Amino acid sequence: MKTYFKTVLLCATLAAFTTSCKAENKKETIALNETKTNHPEPNKQFIKVALLLDTSNSMDGLIDQAKAQLWDIVNELSYAKCGTSKPNLEIALYEYGNDRLNGNEGYIRQVLAFSDDLDDISKELFSLTTNGGEEYCGQVIQTSLNQLNWGKNADDLKLIFIAGNEPFTQGKVNYKDATANANEKDVTVNTIFCGNYNQGVSSHWKDGAQLTNGDYMAINQDKATVHIASPYDDAILILNKKLNKTYVAYGAKGSRKMALQAEQDMNASGYSKANAVKRTVSKSSHLYKNKSWDLVDAVEQEEVVIETINDDELPTELKGKSKSEIKAYVNTKSKEREHIQNEIADLNAKRVVYISKQKSEQTNNLENAMTNAIKEQAKRKKYTWK
Repeated sequence: MKTYFKTVLLCATLAAFTTSCKAENKKETIALNETKTNHPEPNKQFIKVALLLDTSNSMDGLIDQAKAQLWDIVNELSYAKCGTSKPNLEIALYEYGNDRLNGNEGYIRQVLAFSDDLDDISKELFSLTTNGGEEYCGQVIQTSLNQLNWGKNADDLKLIFIAGNEPFTQGKVNYKDATANANEKDVTVNTIFCGNYNQGVSSHWKDGAQLTNGDYMAINQDKATVHIASPYDDAILILNKKLNKTYVAYGAKGSRKMALQAEQDMNASGYSKANAVKRTVSKSSHLYKNKSWDLVDAVEQEEVVIETINDDELPTELKGKSKSEIKAYVNTKSKEREHIQNEIADLNAKRVVYISKQKSEQTNNLENAMTNAIKEQAKRKKYTWK
């Protein structure tokens, strides 16, 4: 699952690339304080990635890799650009091939519809467990095409990543029909066979990808993820604690989502310090969005207007405050966050250079191959990496 998730995230990266470069960011005025600060209008382009994960008994390693590699892939995606704009990212998650799922529905479950909430995505990945079952690749692809809102924007990059180890031909839905439907919706299917490359070819995993001009990959799902420590890790993790203090929880979701943020910090650190660092880097990027519960993001993205927010929706420290006092508080937190994010970015740049020198040419071959494939696909829509 680890490798699969890499693929998934890389797929997301490809999705980021694929988004076309037509639109330039406009500027809108948002009142954060008594003065006005200009912020770019949110980019309307999307990278949409559906991850279809086999959760049968043999896939424990795949799931583990997915959990471990999430933040690597998100970080790679955060560098994607089209002209001067950066696309939005949405990830959907399905599991299939698990005996605990409904057999009448093909042993398939939508774990999460398209979402830009990285904490929710992390939470759902950590909730996955394995258990026997039948793996119907054609049916899970078709199900994701039917259920998800892929949209009709030709500039969006729309990708499916499916991982598993049983023949691609199993089940009542022919994979050729499913991939034909994917082509109609402008969705690219990328396949990841967990096992021998030639075995995946003979069991039609390669054909399943080629029918939509996607990529076929074979991985060793049981290979442990390699985490390389750096001299900058401790400083980045200290900044993560400071970053968390800039969040201002509001509304019905506030306290619950702040607790979820802390929980996913712990899940990342449970793998290694290096993985916790990678999550911190993701949290400092434009892809980490929390407007549904964080007042700083909500005001900046015009989800909330301070003048209209009710006192009972505010956290304890802001209850009873005047609108101007609330604006000043949110503005201060916003500036603190931006400063901390810049510090994390500076340290991470040094960290990336350090790690690149520690890796041998054989380190993370699969990840490198996937990244290269995604970037090649991204060229079709003129994406670049900064």
